[in-house]
Amino acid sequence: MAAFSDYLESGVLEHTLRGTTLPTPSSIYVALFTSDPTDADTGNEVADSAYVRQDAAKGEGITSGWTAPTDSGDGKVSSNAKVIQFPPVADGDVTVTHYALYDSQSGGNMLYHGEFTVSKTLEINDVLSVDIGGIQVILR
Repeated sequence: MAAFSDYLESGVLEHTLRGTTLPTPSSIYVALFTSDPTDADTGNEVADSAYVRQDAAKGEGITSGWTAPTDSGDGKVSSNAKVIQFPPVADGDVTVTHYALYDSQSGGNMLYHGEFTVSKTLEINDVLSVDIGGIQVILR
């Protein structure tokens, strides 16, 4: 399950209670972390020369990257609609524990973050893939 970032929490409150505009991202990028990114976006994103955040829609429209929200026992849920594959690790072992969703391939605003069910230690040439439905955003 994913949590809101501070940026998104503020944006939703400003939008729904104060009438300000909440920008719609053109793409959602999945980032990998070796520690909890926290709501404040203070975690350690993977640092590898081959690493790059991945566009969940793979260059198509933003809606193709995520399922339409459906009812869940926990509220409303949307999950990744495509396999998300990162390039092979180039520099050395890295243990991935968390993910975050951003509105930009580098920098940008973190929207959601969460912990993978199982952490994964990747060695040189290993590829991390997230199966369809592997990342779920649940709103209660």
